[in-house]
Formats: sequence, C-alpha cells, structure tokens
Amino acid sequence: MITMKRNLKRLIIDLSIIILISPILILIIWAFTNSWAYPELIPINYSIRGIEYILNMQNVKVLLNSILISMMVVTITILISIPAANALNLYEFKGKKIIEILILSPIIVPTTSVAMGIHIIFIKLGIANNILGVIIINLLPCIPYAVRIIGDVYKILGNKYKVQAKVLGADKFSIFRYVTLPLLMPGIIGASSMCFIISFSQYFLTLLIGGGVITTYPMIMFPYIQSGDRTISALYSIVFLLVSLLALILIELTVNKYYKQDNINYKLD
Repeated sequence: MITMKRNLKRLIIDLSIIILISPILILIIWAFTNSWAYPELIPINYSIRGIEYILNMQNVKVLLNSILISMMVVTITILISIPAANALNLYEFKGKKIIEILILSPIIVPTTSVAMGIHIIFIKLGIANNILGVIIINLLPCIPYAVRIIGDVYKILGNKYKVQAKVLGADKFSIFRYVTLPLLMPGIIGASSMCFIISFSQYFLTLLIGGGVITTYPMIMFPYIQSGDRTISALYSIVFLLVSLLALILIELTVNKYYKQDNINYKLD
C-alpha cells in the first residue's frame, strides 16, 4: 500500500514536470525553425532568423526600457504598500472598509473603463505619452496585490514585536529598520515578484497611456503572436520568461543580501 502511494505520488510529480516543461521545449524548437508542419515530429528546416532579429539593438533597447520601467514600478509600489498594509491591518479607523475597497477596486472594476477616464485626466495633466504616465498607470494593477500580500504578513505578525521593541526603548525608525522590515521580507519579496511580472507583461495600459511613444516588450511581442509568426513569437516568449525568472532571482538575492548585511551590522553595533 505504501509502495503504491509512493508510485502514484511519483507519477503525479513526473506528469506535472512533463506538463510544465513540454510547452517550453516546443517554444525552443520553434525558435530555431521557420516551419514545422504536420506530421513531422521534429522540424526539417532550421534557421537563426529569429535569433538575429531578437538581438537587434532596437529590440535590446526596448527590453532594457521595459525592465527599467518595471523596476521603478516595483520600487514605488512597495514604498506605497508597506504603510498602507500596516494601517489597514494593524489599526482601526473610520472609513477603513471604504479605503480597502478603493485599493482593491483596480482588480475588481474592468481595467478598460477605468483606463479611458484616467487617460483623459493624464492628457489634461500633460503626463500622457511619456514614461511618467506609464509608470503611474502601471501602479494601478500592482498596488492591490502588493497591499494584500504584505498585509497578510502583517496579519500573521501582529503588533507584538513592535510593542516589545518600543518598551525596550527603540525609536520608530529603529523599530522599522531592525524589527518590522526583516520580518516583512518574505512579503516584500513576494509582492515585488508579483508586481514585476504584472508591470513587465502590461500591454493595454501601457499602449493607451504611452500612446505608442513609450514602447515596451509586450507591445512588440503581441503583434507577432497575433500575426502567426511562430519563430519570432517563440523567441519573444522565451526572452520574456527568462527576464521574468532572472528578475525574480535578482529581487530575492538583493533583498536577502540587504537583510543579512543589516543583521551583521546590527550585531556588530
């Protein structure tokens, strides 16, 4: 009976791995071929047309621009979300429920209807068709997720550690730096990862507010997917996956490095 359960568990794990890896393998094969017609199991003709196109300097600039925008969005989102999550989860005040609904509204209300109104306001303010407007509009879908993720950490931790540090004589800045921030790190890493993926993959909001002047990776990726050019589409998809994975790894390594260094400095003090 135990052996049977182990075999079943192993089978499920193997099937899950195959299901996850198969689409990526197909993308890699398509990236190096111009045609893959039925009933061929593997392509006959191979090409590096897609590689040459992806490595074009213009595409590289667009990719770097997209990463820069996404990292700025992540930074601003975290700076806004930490105090917001703290207030919503540790304090009671009038209008709390209304504020919670307003924060979550971007993922409840259809994005299209909201974005059209925001676009008109951005035009009047003079921040449409530039990078500032794109960064601000990308905050819209990111903040609800970040506040929710970091808020869950605040719910688990509660206020007890902050109170203990205050009783021991720590000031507000020291409490945040040495107590609250290290404890929030798992939530910050999770929220940063989620926000980067949301911002980096954003198409409609960036297209609308950027007006085609600010070009990001999804804006040059989706037309090839829609047109049926599978070679270029596959390569764009692979680069998209790699950048997202690398960004998640770098975010975690950077935050963990800061956390460890902060702990070392604290112990030396």
